[in-house]
Amino acid sequence: MELSLENKTAIVTGGSRGIGLGIAKAFHDAGGNVMLTSRKAEGLREAIESLGGGERLHYATGHVGHAEDAVRVVDETIAHFGGVDVLVNNAATNPHAGPMIDCEVSKFDKTFEVNLRGPFVWTQYAYERWMKEHGGSVINISSSGGYQTSAALGVYCVLKAALMQMTKQLAAEMGPAVRVNAIAPGLIRTDFARVLWDGERGDQIAQMYPMKRLGEPSDIGDAALWLAAGAPWVTGVTIPVEGGELVSVESELELS
Repeated sequence: MELSLENKTAIVTGGSRGIGLGIAKAFHDAGGNVMLTSRKAEGLREAIESLGGGERLHYATGHVGHAEDAVRVVDETIAHFGGVDVLVNNAATNPHAGPMIDCEVSKFDKTFEVNLRGPFVWTQYAYERWMKEHGGSVINISSSGGYQTSAALGVYCVLKAALMQMTKQLAAEMGPAVRVNAIAPGLIRTDFARVLWDGERGDQIAQMYPMKRLGEPSDIGDAALWLAAGAPWVTGVTIPVEGGELVSVESELELS
C-alpha cells in the first residue's frame, strides 16, 4: 500500500524530537505539509534541519497545556498551509515517579494539563476552525502503560488510559467527518524514556518482548501514517505498537 499525504497538512505537537519527530518524518516523506510545535524554537529549528528543510515544513512554538497556544498554532497553520487535515497530539510530560498515592497535587495537575486536557483543547480548536467543515484525522499518542498498573508511573498510566477513552468518545461525536484514533507505544528509544531503557536494562527488557527489540520513533511514525492516510474506515480505536509487550509471558514490565 502506497500511503500519501500529498496536499494534506498535519500538526505534530512535541514534534522536535523522539516520537513526534519520527511521526513528522513519516508524514513529510509521504508528501505532507508538517507544522511542528513544541516549547523551544531552537529544538524545532534543529528538527526541521534534520528533516531536510523545505517549504513543506514549518514550526511554531507553543505549550500544549496552554489554550491560547493551541489557538495561535492552529491559526498559524491554516494561514501558512491553508488547512489542518491531521492533528497528532503527541506532547507529554511525567513529573512524578513513584506510587500514585504519593503524587503531589501540583504534579498531578501538570500531568493532567499536558497529557489529557491538552489533547482535548487542541482537538476542540482544530475541529472548530477546520475539521468540522472539511474533515480530518486526529491521532492521540497514548501508551501501553494505559493498559496496566505501574509501581513507578501510575499517574502517567492513568491519564494515558483516560486518553484512550477520550479517543473513543470523540470518535463517536466527531464522525463521520473526522476520524479519531490513538496509538499506544511500548518502550521507544527516546530521550523522554531514556531512564527506562539506558544501559543493560534496555537489553533485558527487549528480550522480554516477543519481537526481541525495543521500539524506534519510526515504528510509531509508520503506524501514525497508516492512521492518517490509509485507514478510511478506522475510528475510535487504540492500536498498541509495543513489540508484543502486552502478550509477553515474561515477568511484569514497568514501562510507560
